[in-house]
Amino acid sequence: MVDTACAPETESCDQAPVTPARDVERLRGRITADGSSGYRAEPGRYHVYVSWGCSWSSRAAVVRALKGLQNVVSLSYVDDSTDERGWIFDGRSGPDPVNGFSQLREAYEATVPGWPGRASVPALWDREHGRIISNESGTISLDLSTQFDAWADPDVDLYPWALRWRIDAFNTWLHQDVNNALHRVGHAADPVEHARILRVLFERFDTLEERLRTRRYLFGPIITEPDVRLWLSLARLDVAYPGLLATNIARPEGFPALWAYARDLYALPAFRDATDFAVIRRNFADNFDQLHPERVVPRTSLTTWTTAEWDTPHGREEVGAVRP
Repeated sequence: MVDTACAPETESCDQAPVTPARDVERLRGRITADGSSGYRAEPGRYHVYVSWGCSWSSRAAVVRALKGLQNVVSLSYVDDSTDERGWIFDGRSGPDPVNGFSQLREAYEATVPGWPGRASVPALWDREHGRIISNESGTISLDLSTQFDAWADPDVDLYPWALRWRIDAFNTWLHQDVNNALHRVGHAADPVEHARILRVLFERFDTLEERLRTRRYLFGPIITEPDVRLWLSLARLDVAYPGLLATNIARPEGFPALWAYARDLYALPAFRDATDFAVIRRNFADNFDQLHPERVVPRTSLTTWTTAEWDTPHGREEVGAVRP
């Protein structure tokens, strides 16, 4: 199961197909550097469960790598596919390295006996208390970005103090009109609603294209948290959303700055290593008919897509550079 199963506003990926209207049960614990939240930032204490196919959980994987926290916060993947129990630990991803669970639901049951909800990823596990403290991708990523600075790369600041109010406002815009719009347009069975969402989505791409013509990243010369959020949607726009989510959009070559920006980020190990295009594409295809039986636009062919263009030179080294 993949992030096509994510309902708008949820920012998590479940183990079973769902409708956009459902409510996802949430765990909202926060990690703080001083421990005031009850969960102190400490090396070796926390583990993140993620999925290769889920954009929401992949955000945590990218942020963790950008901040240089690989030896501070551990991370593992659920299996690429599921069974009747939901997300499992098996196959390529191997056994659960922390608890030896055979399925992710066991981690939720250990947190809340008789857990009534869905076992979604990402899931942030606290070894000290033996429980999941959060399954909210946004706050997990922000805590990894800001609360582990004692062990993180000092040159990486994904959420600078001076920009936080602007980043927060931008993230709200991005989440509503880009990240979730790509899901809503696929769920839309009404042609009028489908066209409306698609029109808004293209307007947002126009705005992003204009912004990225004069700056290398969304907020200038450094990568910030919104870059991670946008890139994960752009990767899926290229890999699986055309046809599969009824966007009728091909690779975003019609937006040259946006497409070069996506390749620029993919050249970085933090983005590349957290991405498996084959899994994303296969899982979208496997689940499409079940998730979107009333699609507006017929699905397109899955046979001609390749990743080769992702490695072509992006030419953005000088974009927005300060010249004397």
